Amino acid sequence: MSEVYLNTHNATIQLSAANKSHYPQDDLPEIALAGRSNVGKSSFINTLLGRKNLARTSSKPGKTQLLNFYNIDDKLRFVDVPGYGYAKVSKAERAKWGRMIEEYLVTRDNLRAVVSLVDLRHLPTTEDVQMYEFLKYYEIPVIIVATKADKIPRGKWNKHESEIKKKLDFDKNDTFIVFSSETKQGYDQAWDSILEQL
Repeated sequence: MSEVYLNTHNATIQLSAANKSHYPQDDLPEIALAGRSNVGKSSFINTLLGRKNLARTSSKPGKTQLLNFYNIDDKLRFVDVPGYGYAKVSKAERAKWGRMIEEYLVTRDNLRAVVSLVDLRHLPTTEDVQMYEFLKYYEIPVIIVATKADKIPRGKWNKHESEIKKKLDFDKNDTFIVFSSETKQGYDQAWDSILEQL
């Protein structure tokens, strides 16, 4: 299916779901996007789809509280899962999100891979590491995207990349992409990696 031509501009937010009963009932392949609240998930989605604000970026982290399903050209869906690790949300709320994310990742047959976003500038958090370990445990294909590359001199990318990989105990069979929504660094590689999973 990697030969699929996607009109990425033909993208809409299809629905938001709190649990299984709300998921779309069809067999369109899905790519989930996971990451910390302020890692740049919305910007990543908007950059890939060539849209300014299809995914609402917010200066208030923790805004995505449901699973948001984006239909792309009726051939693929992106599923934006709630950002984790946001301190201002109650423990109960965080636990609820955790269950919602886990239910989706573990039970959803449409899921082909997870794009796990980390911030290239910083070492992965405990939650980043847990997410990666969770995906490896359930044998869900994972693409690590390290965002905000434009905020670091290019000469330091390799150093940051190797530190992140070490902290994650990165599996060299997985894909690691250095990405910037500002400069579109990593754009083609991200699409290639996503389409390979379909």
